Amino acid sequence: MALTGLDIYKQLPKTNCGECGLPTCLAFAMQLAAKKTSLDKCPHVTEEGRAALEGASAPPIRLVTIGTGEKKVGVGNETVLFRHEETFYHPTGIAITVNDDLEGDDLEKRIGAIQSLQFERVGQRIEINLVAIRQGDNSSAARYAEVVKKVMAKLDLPPILMSSSPESLEEALKVCAEMKPLIYAADSNNYEAVAKLAKDHSCPLTVKGNGLEELSSLTEKISSSGIQDLVLDSGRRDMVSTLSDLTQIRRLALRKTYRPLGYPTIAFTSEKDPFQETAQACAYIAKYANIVVLDGAEPWQLLPVLTLRQNIYTDPQKPIQVEPKVYEVGTVIDKSPVLVTTNFSLTYFTVEGDVEASKVASLIVVVDTEGTSVLTAWAAEKFTAESIASAVKKYTVEEKVSHRKLIIPGFVAVLSGKLEEELPGWKVLVGPRESSGIPTYLKNTWKEVSL
Repeated sequence: MALTGLDIYKQLPKTNCGECGLPTCLAFAMQLAAKKTSLDKCPHVTEEGRAALEGASAPPIRLVTIGTGEKKVGVGNETVLFRHEETFYHPTGIAITVNDDLEGDDLEKRIGAIQSLQFERVGQRIEINLVAIRQGDNSSAARYAEVVKKVMAKLDLPPILMSSSPESLEEALKVCAEMKPLIYAADSNNYEAVAKLAKDHSCPLTVKGNGLEELSSLTEKISSSGIQDLVLDSGRRDMVSTLSDLTQIRRLALRKTYRPLGYPTIAFTSEKDPFQETAQACAYIAKYANIVVLDGAEPWQLLPVLTLRQNIYTDPQKPIQVEPKVYEVGTVIDKSPVLVTTNFSLTYFTVEGDVEASKVASLIVVVDTEGTSVLTAWAAEKFTAESIASAVKKYTVEEKVSHRKLIIPGFVAVLSGKLEEELPGWKVLVGPRESSGIPTYLKNTWKEVSL
């Protein structure tokens, strides 16, 4: 159970020195109980007090790192149930399976398919994070280790070693232990042997239970042996039960500070239909899997999964923005059209994509609206005639083109008159209301007005 503020206060020095940044030890105790400060802020706490308060100062969900170097994946350490309460910090790790029964060209094709799962969206690169190498029922330890070695030679991704055999896991660790793979999994039948492997190689370990009660019991036994980097699998595979378990684990860890379940979670898709598998993976990302493992490796399957993850794991108080400036799309000449938009990334990259689709080289003037879309910025008086005129002058657009025509979004057509007053000599054209209308507008309307 979580310690109360008064419980914590009893273990503090009660000097009220203020060195922690708070006026009294009681105030510090209340902040520590609410997880709003850390115990290391108190320089005078005794070793006995520190030991007693260790649980109170630890995060409710442990941060577990899989892999090494730039590609390492950190999962867990979330502090809220809902994104709007604060934000989520460690994006769900997305893993694709490779079965060790694949041979020759089939194995190469699978590896190639995983390598291609990289996309760019709103100026950010989104990709899968992990590869889950699964041992078949009839496979030998030598065969499993051989496939692990081949996969690791081709993929620069942290591995998940999936086998119920301690012997096979030990052989696989001989070829990839330095990469700090996630070992999957310790269950009620093998946990002592598998936990020993995790401890000997300093690798994170998945604990697999048959329901939350057994899972809690196993994590207590394993953590008591000194292994703290654990990932939880309740053992369920149907979607309803899995979502229920994921939600209960998150609530018990955050609301009740229940330490046996205070670890990140892993979920596996079970749907055979690829469309259903994608939907299932998306549901697990939303509630509340820290790692999701899929069998499907088609780009069209993974793009919505990665897009959802990108959307959920951004700070809702800090919209994704692009740098306000003039962007050139295509080989621009002095007669190229000039369009205006905001610096909200989704807006800009949508406009940029539609300009590219038009095959008409253009300039895009991006106005600083603090990362808000056209209508939102207009309603908040951040996308105004004054701010647009200021951007046009600041970025010396008149030196880049020989004409004096400016295309504004159709949704803010009301700004055209005022903008012409702010930019003497310029003619303001009202473009399409939707970005999808830009190709037709540039090919037809612009061609007519530019003559």
